[in-house]
Amino acid sequence: MPGQRRPGRPVTGRRATAGTTALLTLLALVLAGCAGCSTHRAADTAGDGPVRLTFWSPLRGSQEVVDEFNRTHDTIEVDFQQVPSGEQGGWAKLSNAARAGNAPDVATIEYPQLPGFTIDGVPRDISELLPDSVRRKILPQALDLTTFDGRTYAVPVDIEPMVFLYRKDIFTRNHIPVPKTWAEFESSARKLKQAQPRSRIASLFTTGGTLYLAGYAWQAGAQWYRTSDDTWHVSMDDAPTRKVATYWQRLMDNDLVRVEPGSSQQWRAHMQSGETAGYLAGAWAAGSMMSSTPGGKGKWAIAPMPQWDPA
Repeated sequence: MPGQRRPGRPVTGRRATAGTTALLTLLALVLAGCAGCSTHRAADTAGDGPVRLTFWSPLRGSQEVVDEFNRTHDTIEVDFQQVPSGEQGGWAKLSNAARAGNAPDVATIEYPQLPGFTIDGVPRDISELLPDSVRRKILPQALDLTTFDGRTYAVPVDIEPMVFLYRKDIFTRNHIPVPKTWAEFESSARKLKQAQPRSRIASLFTTGGTLYLAGYAWQAGAQWYRTSDDTWHVSMDDAPTRKVATYWQRLMDNDLVRVEPGSSQQWRAHMQSGETAGYLAGAWAAGSMMSSTPGGKGKWAIAPMPQWDPA
């Protein structure tokens, strides 16, 4: 996500060469489209050296990406700064920098936070910097997350599906089918509770639960917000969201899912013991499972998240 653009600041840089990886190509396109906020880059317009751009991110591995980019590009040099994750102060740092006029040229930000930063005028409209040849390489659903009222404010670089991680040994031992639909998920939850009264098929988190509800509702066809005519329209009371809420309320009322804080000690203990036999999360969660459930190697499997439509 580019930082704010100062009036009259030219867009400088160049696109990545064909030989770079997909990630570096995307990064180069972002960098090529950014105009800086900081005052230390006089060389940008003087033509007496490479364009210097700043990049902020809390993501591990970003320094290595920047090092490779700098190694393979002569006219752009990226200065990277590791920043805290959003909830640990990263969002506040970016907001304060934008208000002070020294925001970075490029920053990573999570999809849920982008609308708020856009309202505050932090990111620049980069629609003109994304030709059709680039847009065709990006999932339309991903680009929709960074486009408001026809204007694109960020390039999606990391989007993964929600999946169902489950204890295959428990499912196999109790002859419980891996659910492909939400109706089957409820049925499998009942079978698991009957076979192992202390076990539950998954947890419904009391912390950070809004993000999960958003994922479930979005899958069902909900659209919590949209823009038209420079106006935001927000609603969490549509039919798909009500359907999802009713479904999970029924599972809670029938004690078919465990209700507990996410990433808590008790959640980890239940996952480790098998008392919680499944985990609905982003595909990236498979990595954290390795540390959360020591001794679980070979016991866990991954399946697509259940669907509302069996087709």
